[in-house]
Amino acid sequence: MTETFLDLGVNSLLVKALDALDIKNPTPIQGKVIPVILNQKDDVVALAQTGTGKTAAFGLPLLQLINLENNNIQAVILAPTRELGQQIHNNLESYAAHSPKISIACICGGVPIKPQIERLKEDTHIIVATPGRLADLVKREAINIKNISYFILDEADEMVSALKEGLDLIIKEIPKSRRTLLFTATMSGTIKQLVQNYMSKHVIQIEADRATVGHQGIDHQYVVVEPIEKLEVLLHFLNSKEGERGIIFCKTKAAVNKLAKNLAINKFSSGAIHGSLTQGIRDRIMGQFREGYIDILVATDLAARGIDVKEISYVVNYHLPDTYDAYVHRSGRTARAGAKGQSLTIIQKEEIEDIADFETELDIVFKRFKKADAKSIEENNGLLWAKKIFKTKPNREVSEDFKAKIKTIFHHLTKEELVDKILANYLAQKSIANTKPDGPRKKGSKK
Repeated sequence: MTETFLDLGVNSLLVKALDALDIKNPTPIQGKVIPVILNQKDDVVALAQTGTGKTAAFGLPLLQLINLENNNIQAVILAPTRELGQQIHNNLESYAAHSPKISIACICGGVPIKPQIERLKEDTHIIVATPGRLADLVKREAINIKNISYFILDEADEMVSALKEGLDLIIKEIPKSRRTLLFTATMSGTIKQLVQNYMSKHVIQIEADRATVGHQGIDHQYVVVEPIEKLEVLLHFLNSKEGERGIIFCKTKAAVNKLAKNLAINKFSSGAIHGSLTQGIRDRIMGQFREGYIDILVATDLAARGIDVKEISYVVNYHLPDTYDAYVHRSGRTARAGAKGQSLTIIQKEEIEDIADFETELDIVFKRFKKADAKSIEENNGLLWAKKIFKTKPNREVSEDFKAKIKTIFHHLTKEELVDKILANYLAQKSIANTKPDGPRKKGSKK
């Protein structure tokens, strides 16, 4: 018989809210974590991939454990990005739909701080925050977290690197007697150090039958390219995924901007997010992606944290990530909620041995993706060229007289004949461009 949330000890008000959200049965991580949080007092380290339901794993028992007679802040949930923080906050609000007395506040960076300071003057039980913003509020003495009972770190692996300074300040502020719940994708060295330094000696470690990242319905693939053909191979792949949604990961903000520009030039429905963009722009692009107005998101690792879109069918690693954890988080954006997904990594010859290391460390198998041949690439470039023409807006400044003369030239051609001639002209121009010798060098120039 399938285990239910009631079987795990979740109260009827929370279960009623879950029913309204069409959440009927616990995921493996929820099945193991919820009873431990509800019935034991020890700290918890839970290994859970993205898309496995970890927010409910800590959120449901936390909502149930809140003491409504105490109007002070009882729990702090830290997330590495505002997007993830907002997602957690929204989920908790949904779970607490029939528990209106529970007060939850989201105090993440990227938005004005003054409204958040005003919000904190109201009774608040649970805080969802990013480390930097919470540390700022602590310094301003605008928040009191000295008496919290629960401290939750979600996607902790990201916070012990890029956001460690804020995290350290917060941990010094909260009581040693608090209960810490840590959720991470992999047990890296930095996570083990954090557990050793900041958690109690009696830590319960939970791993919900995940075994490997490869058991989530993700098809891990790689394709080997020459540097000069990398973009064309990507464009060919993206054309084959028309109408599907995906995320392309780059290492740097500059690479994100450059690739996003190339996708825009080739008329792909795409947008880009990275840390240097204003929060308003990031929110707008993420909203367009979630609502299906754009199909492709180009992103850096940190900016993409908190993306919870079930219909992402593929992920592309345009650059191989630096860490195994980063690969887990990237690939985990697809195949969510039991769906299937594809994770394609584009590499150069010298990186093939790195693929073997990723396989060993993460216990997954990469299949070699067949690279498109030269003919397919050329045909794809022709399709992209045709799309550019199709999506080009008419120039309203062209005189009617000039337009009439052009129409006269094409007047006797059928649509099929016109397409044949335009295509022949395109191929001829491509042929000339491919065979054209290098232009004369300027005096004193080097090749």
